[in-house]
Amino acid sequence: MNHDLTNGEPSVVLRRFCIPLFGSIIFQQLYNLADSWVAGRFIGENALAAVGNSYEITLVYLAFAFGLSISCSVMVSQFFGARRHDELKTTIYTTYLSCTVLSLVFIVTGLCGSERLLQCIHTPMEIMADSRCYLDIYTLGVPLVLFYNVATGIFAALGDSRTPFIFLVISSLSNIAADILFARLFSNGVAGIAWATFLCQGFSCVAALLVIHHRLKEFPGTAHCFSWKLFKALSSIAVPSILQQGAISVGNIMLQGDINTFGPGVIAGYSAAVKLNNLVITSFTTLGNGISNYTAQNLGARKDMRVSDGFKAGCKLVWLLCLPLCVLYFLGSSWLIHLFLENPTDVALWSGIDFLRILSPF
Repeated sequence: MNHDLTNGEPSVVLRRFCIPLFGSIIFQQLYNLADSWVAGRFIGENALAAVGNSYEITLVYLAFAFGLSISCSVMVSQFFGARRHDELKTTIYTTYLSCTVLSLVFIVTGLCGSERLLQCIHTPMEIMADSRCYLDIYTLGVPLVLFYNVATGIFAALGDSRTPFIFLVISSLSNIAADILFARLFSNGVAGIAWATFLCQGFSCVAALLVIHHRLKEFPGTAHCFSWKLFKALSSIAVPSILQQGAISVGNIMLQGDINTFGPGVIAGYSAAVKLNNLVITSFTTLGNGISNYTAQNLGARKDMRVSDGFKAGCKLVWLLCLPLCVLYFLGSSWLIHLFLENPTDVALWSGIDFLRILSPF
């Protein structure tokens, strides 16, 4: 169901809109958390290190996915608020075509360059084969990642944060079961974890796109498959976001290269801790996207005065989110690392604990 964010008490509207978004991002992160959890608990420390090592590279794909999602979401929000349905549809179709082209580029370059990139970040030989296997399968699923994130942005732009949440609950829980089934019962190791994630992401992506296609039929007017004008407008929003997220991702890859020189134990502890850290980062990104959609709808409806009230309400949500997480990560760091590793070595355990305790206050 589509929801108008231009009416009602801003704090109440934002809270009702953002809470399902938080739920969605938590379950979306369960994909990656589940991969690491199953790898560490059911396969071994080296498997967790391999998954974590490849994960840092996949963040480059996610940087593009978030950029495309926020640009499409902001523009669709504005057109939805202004009731300009022709441009709303054309924006969505233009984004779809951009995702298709970008996906092909990523698949070709990713599959051809994965081994060389893993070598550049000093991947230990003990985890090289599993790292490349996980990365290659993830790369094949890049179209699913891009289109699903765009679909989530479209739902948010239309004021619907519950539908993607439902999809993610189903697919994320299915992913945990599939990870265990493929890795443990079928003895497929890291490859099984990667294929399980691929299949569950595919379900979420296809289901989301089908629902959006049905929703677009409700809007009057016609649309074009592509618009250069709207593509330029989308790029002006997407490119800064991609550069920001991409710079962080490249920095993380460089950091991973240094981490890898310390061996699989440190890599495993760091991998567990950094996944927990990324859960927090994506939660704040999601909150920012929610406020962006709220702002865009109100700007499109020419209700500028509601924007500052929304900003104040958003700041309160930030504190409500970060304070309990800070306490949990600082005081519960040992317990959190043990979730990923049943019998961790001292090196793996204390690498993860130190990372969380140093980072959590910030």
